[in-house]
Amino acid sequence: MASLGSCGTARYLVLHTLPPVSPWFSDHTCKTNLEVDARKRKVIVRLFAGRGGAGGERASNHDLQAEAARAASIRFNESLRPDPLLIDLYAGCLLSSGDRPEDGGKEQYSVPVGSLSPCHYTLATKFIDEKLLSLVRGVDGVKQIVLFTDGFDTRPYRVKWPPRTLIYDVSVESVFSTAIRKLESVGAKIMKTCKHIHVPSESPDLQAALCSEGFNGGNPSLWVFQGFPVTTLATFKEILFLVSNLAMKGSIFVGELPGWLVDTETGNKITAQKGVDKIFMSHGFRVKIIDYHEIAKEFHVTPPSGDYNNLLFVAEQLQFSDKQMEDWRKEFLRMEDEGDEDGFEDLI
Repeated sequence: MASLGSCGTARYLVLHTLPPVSPWFSDHTCKTNLEVDARKRKVIVRLFAGRGGAGGERASNHDLQAEAARAASIRFNESLRPDPLLIDLYAGCLLSSGDRPEDGGKEQYSVPVGSLSPCHYTLATKFIDEKLLSLVRGVDGVKQIVLFTDGFDTRPYRVKWPPRTLIYDVSVESVFSTAIRKLESVGAKIMKTCKHIHVPSESPDLQAALCSEGFNGGNPSLWVFQGFPVTTLATFKEILFLVSNLAMKGSIFVGELPGWLVDTETGNKITAQKGVDKIFMSHGFRVKIIDYHEIAKEFHVTPPSGDYNNLLFVAEQLQFSDKQMEDWRKEFLRMEDEGDEDGFEDLI
């Protein structure tokens, strides 16, 4: 088994002890802007840092961190098995109470049983990891990775990224800050040739925030959605709208989404696929639901039992990004001014 390193929680797991916490809701008010995008569409952009719940109920930062810790504990537990499907020993330090390794042994969070199934979640995480690696290590390797996370995602540290990879983590500021503090306390670092950039989900304009940090919609990108807290279909559609605007044609969007988003019977793949198709195609994506049993077969492990509330998906961007559309418009105007008819034919 791999070394457990200096994380103070390596000798114990906190998986089955305490009751669940309340659902995710935002501490922030959702703002709405009327804007015109690169395709000359008037669009209402709601800034989905605000995830209001029913009756105005709100969750504390501690509740958000407890949910993130639940997922981290599953990854850490899997890492300790004799034949782990994935190894994430960094997750262990996220469960400790203090900022120093010697503070381990004290439990910080009331880690709930919650809705996550360890088997399903582990398979999904492994599948997403493999998808990431296959795309970033290809001939035309993707250099822009955008992770929509719960704030405790350790992929920037545990994945072996190619040089000059930009890794964006979109998550709640307070949860991410806690994770960074704990990871740094045990010496976790990403490769020097790569860059890890946090974009708070509370940002007043996420699209502008990503672009200001160097994201380029004219280059290939890979988008991951796992653990990011959403409570309404409208919120997830806003995320799709953002990805559709920024992702270059052909870019991949992979992850897990809550099954209730498609309002279908648990385990019914056909109706789930239809529901997901409707959501994704309206934003320019071709999408496929991935069966957890098929993944288990691919990785030669026992298929998971029981129902699971999340849906694993892989989607491809079929539209041009705003940046591509803007570049096309500029080139078209240039050729029109110069009377370059041959260039116009090449552009088409």
